[in-house]
Amino acid sequence: MLAEAGADTLAEDAPAKVNLHLHVTGRRADGYHLLDSLVVFAGAADRVAAAPGEGLTLSIEGPEAGGLAAEPDNLVLRAARLLAEAAGRPLPGVALRLEKRLPVASGIGGGSADAAAAMRLLDRFWGLGLGEARMRELALRLGADVPVCLASRPALMQGIGEVLAPAPALPAFGMVLANPRLAVATPAVFRARGGGFSPPAALPAGWADAAGLAASLSALGNDLEAPAIALCPPVAGVLEALRALPGALLARMSGSGATCFAVFADPAAAGRAAALLPEGWWRWGGAARHR
Repeated sequence: MLAEAGADTLAEDAPAKVNLHLHVTGRRADGYHLLDSLVVFAGAADRVAAAPGEGLTLSIEGPEAGGLAAEPDNLVLRAARLLAEAAGRPLPGVALRLEKRLPVASGIGGGSADAAAAMRLLDRFWGLGLGEARMRELALRLGADVPVCLASRPALMQGIGEVLAPAPALPAFGMVLANPRLAVATPAVFRARGGGFSPPAALPAGWADAAGLAASLSALGNDLEAPAIALCPPVAGVLEALRALPGALLARMSGSGATCFAVFADPAAAGRAAALLPEGWWRWGGAARHR
């Protein structure tokens, strides 16, 4: 996930996380829900950069910067403070810059991906060498999606987000992401969810092509889709628009919404299809990261 930067600056991309399916399999005594999800990452990404600075600062820019503030509770700053604490020693000052391209509170892990990118970045910038196991342990303290975003590669995610296993062998495929520029609060979606729990998905060892992947996924679902639509009805319209796109093999909501995705046979088809969606929406089409 390295991104090019200047001589004194390091940078990391923070790719969008997409839940190809999402089952709620139970609930712990402490209230946290147990999940089962096949997670992939899209070419759409935020970008986090670090340069020498005085103390710890964060600036936010980019087309989606308006939905986010550099307040002390920003996940990028929390990640920086967490790594400084883990190092257990004074660290050089750093000026962080977040280029925000992904919509905020949209079900594609933008904040979690930003935090994970900041952790990878500062581990290099400060020369900490914390290692994958320690980094993953720290990541869970920032949020359930941060561990899977730390590696930013396809994975099976279970537990509350901390149980990760390699994904089945994925084919190359295209993807369209669309959001009606409406934020949906994850806690509210979980509160609105009714009924029981779903079993974990039984997935094959892999798929030969995008059509086979979509056929398998069509037998699964996102258990948060119905409650998200109840809270934010325009999500249903996004799904309808995605299903109507030429070449769309499957359409579903990601995470707790409101971003939805469609699977395509190849990235070029996805790019052409994304351009057909309403201009007022946030939209992206291209390659899914299949390995």
